[in-house]
Parts: sequence; C-alpha cells; structure tokens
Amino acid sequence: MNIFKLPDLGEGLTEVEIVEWLVKVGDEVNVDQPLVSVETAKAIVEIPSPQKGKIYKLYGAASDIVQVGDPLIEFEAEGGTVETPAEKREDKRQDTGTVVGEVVVGKAVMNEQATSVGQTASGIKATPAVRALAKRMDVDLSVVTPTGPNETITAADVQRVAKIFKEVGPLELLRGVRRAMANAMARSNAEVVPVTIYDDVDIDSWKGKGDFTIRLIRAIVRACAKEPSLNAWYDSHAMGRRVLKKIDLGIAVDTADGLFVPVLRNVNERTPDDLRKGLDAIKRDVKTRSIPPEELRGYTFTLSNFGMFAGRYANPIVVPPSVAILGSGKVRQEVVPVNNQPAIHWIMPLSLTFDHRAVTGGEATRFMGAIIEDLSLVD
Repeated sequence: MNIFKLPDLGEGLTEVEIVEWLVKVGDEVNVDQPLVSVETAKAIVEIPSPQKGKIYKLYGAASDIVQVGDPLIEFEAEGGTVETPAEKREDKRQDTGTVVGEVVVGKAVMNEQATSVGQTASGIKATPAVRALAKRMDVDLSVVTPTGPNETITAADVQRVAKIFKEVGPLELLRGVRRAMANAMARSNAEVVPVTIYDDVDIDSWKGKGDFTIRLIRAIVRACAKEPSLNAWYDSHAMGRRVLKKIDLGIAVDTADGLFVPVLRNVNERTPDDLRKGLDAIKRDVKTRSIPPEELRGYTFTLSNFGMFAGRYANPIVVPPSVAILGSGKVRQEVVPVNNQPAIHWIMPLSLTFDHRAVTGGEATRFMGAIIEDLSLVD
C-alpha cells in the first residue's frame, strides 16, 4: 500500500479540519485531482492527489482534526491489495497460544499511591484508579477541585464534576476559524509584552462627511510616516525587529464563524476610492469564505473598528510578528469647551496596543499623537 500523508501546507500550519471528502473508496484518481477539502487557519483549501491510482482507504471523516504527517489516504498497490502491517499485527495477536511455564500467584497487598499529574507547579494528585475513572468519564483532572487528604483528587470529586458537565451540556470543541483564533491568542499571550494607551479625538469637523474606516487608514499611514517603528515585525528568537516601509494593513472582520483578519495591501500608496473598493472586496470574500489563504497573512499593522458594534475602549491583541494594533471605539457626543464656551462635539475613542519588546513608550505616544492630529483635520 502507498499511504499519502497530510503534507505541510506552509506558514507554520500544523493541523487541518476535514470539511468534505471529494473521493470515496474504490475511486480511480489522477495526479492533481482534488481529494479532500480541508479548513486551515481561516481558509478552506483542496488537497490534490500526488499520484494516479485507486483509493483503498480514507483516514478520517468530516470534522476530524488531522495533524501534518498523519495518514490521509491509502492507495491500492499495483496488482491488487496486499496485507498491511496492521493486519499482520492482528494475526500475531490472534495466535497467542497457551501460557508456558509456571504462573506465580503473589500474596502481597498493593496499596495505590497518589501520583502527581498535570503541568502546575504543585502537580495534580490522583491515584491510577481515579485517573482511569476520569478518563472513562471524560473529565479533565486539571478542572477538578480536590477534597482528599493532601490535596488528592478522589473518585467522588471526579463524579461530582462529571455530574456538573452532564447538566451544563457537552463540550463544544473549537474548530476552524475559532480554533485558529484561540491558537493565535495563546501565542500572543505567551510571546508579546503588551501595553495599551488610550485617548480621544474630536472629529466634529468632518463627522458625517467622511468614511470612518478610510479616514482611520489615512491617519495610520501618516502616523507610520512620522513614527515608522510601529509598522514592523519582531523576531523573538533573534531579538530583533524589521521596520517596514510598505504598510499591509490587517482589518479585523467579525463573522458568525469567528474573527478574520484579511489584509489590505500597500495602503500607503493607494487612493481613498481604491482603498474603499479593496476593503469592500476583502470583506465580501471573507463572508463568502472565498478569500485566498495568502490574503489572510503578512499584515504589518492592524486596525480594529470594534466601535461599530459597541465599546468605548479596549485592549486589542497584538498577534506576532506584528507589533501594534489600533482600535477605534464607538463614536459619541460629548460636551467640550470651544472658545471658553460649552459645545457638543463628536468624539472618537482610540486604543493603541503595542509590543513593548519592540516599541518604546515614547514611540507609541508619538504615534498616537500623529493619529489624533490627522483625525482632527477637516479633510
């Protein structure tokens, strides 16, 4: 048999979720014929056949998670099927024969000792029997509060948690976009040293006459020109940064499936009309799940316009290797002093998170100042 394993799809991807098999057992396939549709980190792609042949076995079903290097498809050998290594092992297990020699019966009584498991500093104490019970009842010992001696988890503890899980319903595994988002957030939490600064900008001079997102993009471009260190990638292994001239802006887009960050390329050299067309196009492609994988990576700075839903300020998450993200909150009316007289103006709240490994506080505050300066202009 010739087993085709899940290939490395690039960009550090380690797993995929099977969406749909495009072939079935017994099918004859040609080279480059699509075999299976899989979902990677936010994109759905088809994996082509590496050879011509007949399908003997499919590994996995729709919604299964497959790791890079795991078996995906087994092709039938030329001239018919042959015995697989698994079948040979099964034959050996069936031919066990009889026990040869004397069977010694022990008289000693063995007492189970609680052993530490898990990754916490003190460990999770549970006997082998309790661990087996937890596995059988699908209970993660790390979420169980121990009530036994010396912080030992008992069988009653496991049963108590299992009962709670039964009442609240089954665990919903994160898949597809949400799984990719969880991995990205975990990576950010492990690597980035985040600092967030907040401020407000008076946009009364143009509110209602301009495109909010395009104005924010223009402000980012001008701020990057004044303080380019925030348009950069940080290499945590080499402890260095790459300050970039080209601005490829990641735009956070919320969907029912999860958060997407498509990339609006080269925003510092495009007209407002071209930016709006490009923005509409990537949002449309995200909603239809037709956006190419390469358009979901490689951004150098990120914009999150969360204020279109709700919220004044936030702590936007920086995803490596980028070093900064700007969040704009919900625009509000507020009484402000104008020529020593009270006036009602439109105010936009801003939140800027930066990776303090690569960006200093002075660089970040100067960047925020440049953003505010540009957004305050009439046009």
